[in-house]
Amino acid sequence: MDHYAGIDVSLEQSSVCVVDASGKIAREGKVASEPEALIAWFGELGFGLMRIGLEAGPLSQWLYAAMRDAGLAVELLETRHVRDAFKAMPVKSDRNDARGIAQLMRLGWFRPVHCKSIAAQEVRAVLTARKLVQSKLLDTENSLRGILRGFGLKVGKTTARRFAGRICELVTGHPSLETIASALLAVHAVLLREFNAFEKRVRAMARSHQQARLLMTTPAVGPIVSLTYACAIDDPARFKSSKATGAYFGLTPKKYQSGETDITGRISKIGDAAVREALYQAAHIILIKPIRGCAALKSWAMRIARRAGPRKAKVALARKLAVILHRMLADNQAFNPAASARTRLTAA
Repeated sequence: MDHYAGIDVSLEQSSVCVVDASGKIAREGKVASEPEALIAWFGELGFGLMRIGLEAGPLSQWLYAAMRDAGLAVELLETRHVRDAFKAMPVKSDRNDARGIAQLMRLGWFRPVHCKSIAAQEVRAVLTARKLVQSKLLDTENSLRGILRGFGLKVGKTTARRFAGRICELVTGHPSLETIASALLAVHAVLLREFNAFEKRVRAMARSHQQARLLMTTPAVGPIVSLTYACAIDDPARFKSSKATGAYFGLTPKKYQSGETDITGRISKIGDAAVREALYQAAHIILIKPIRGCAALKSWAMRIARRAGPRKAKVALARKLAVILHRMLADNQAFNPAASARTRLTAA
């Protein structure tokens, strides 16, 4: 008889459930959230498994890769679909979640997701760390501005290099403010140094990354956008068509149709938020700055802006860029303005 398993992954221990083809529970247990422990637990069952499912999460890709390499038929499940399937469950627990995943495996009611390569995960980790340091740097600057504003001291426009000097200039003669500024400026200096180091590292990574170099031939696509997109796509062949990337990154509208009701809503915003942000920023630059090589894309987006407003135009252009960039990766071809003009007719 065929058997199916579900794993609800937690930090220390994971709940595991095995069901047979009729849905009856054959085995349950708690296993350490380590690849070796899970592989050993499944090996001791005494029977094979048709499918093993686990929900995508922080530990899941690591566990998935190890179990796959061990020869287990494991599937990584899309979190949103799993949560929707469990909404009717009256009691939420790790054991019940494992049971639910096992039943999804048995019935085939799941959508597998791509497990990113180690190289893609490493690139994403660097980009995440850079963004965190940048966020803390801006928080420190805004905190200093807010504190001084309460005393009528206005920092005004300044650059990262001149920020510390401007603060020192304003707090001179205010002992309490000098103490506060000294401490926060020391934090600011460390964050600025580390952020600049990340910037250099990201640029170096983009220069040595084949896919990123290819994507940077596109107007308004720099190191951050190219690396963010490349590590999110990872394997271009996993998409049946380039047009699918728009929906994959949540850049297509929601749709609700029932009977006489037919509603088209805002974009779904499912998938990778970092990619949506990167593509939106690239679209923003194309629309507001004079950039060579993107006249067709810009004129197309400007027509949408006149009809529906600049925000919708930027979203539409971001979706178009998602399609174009994937096509470039799939074909291993640099950006071609003529090809992008043709793409706009089919990817709108």
